[in-house]
Amino acid sequence: MTQDFSKLFQTMMEQGTDMARRMNPALESFNPAALDKVFPTMTRDMMEMWFGKTFNRDGLDAKTRLLLTIAALTAMGAQGDSQLRMSIRHALEAGATQREVAETIFQMSMFGGIPAMSRALEIAQSVFGEMDKDSAGDDA
Repeated sequence: MTQDFSKLFQTMMEQGTDMARRMNPALESFNPAALDKVFPTMTRDMMEMWFGKTFNRDGLDAKTRLLLTIAALTAMGAQGDSQLRMSIRHALEAGATQREVAETIFQMSMFGGIPAMSRALEIAQSVFGEMDKDSAGDDA
């Protein structure tokens, strides 16, 4: 591994770890070094798979990938508030409209049920409101 690639890989690992912690606050107490003692390559392999090979593949743009993530999280019952909240925010930042996010969530009512759809829409409305306030503050 060249020095430049090693530095890039280390940065990717740090960003992936930070992203995982933002997606699941329970990971704040997670210690990758302890896991590395038991399974030395697992953390690197997982991070490379998730953030290096999986989420950086060609074929889908960021907006579509994030709308699919929102759909999956909704169909799973909208149980991960922080993951869903972050995915909605990132989808909007990637160019999705509020309508596209809402339609994605609505489409999942067949698979996740009405309660899951309702919960996901509540979370989306909250994110929309937060982002509207943020953009209003930027204009001031």
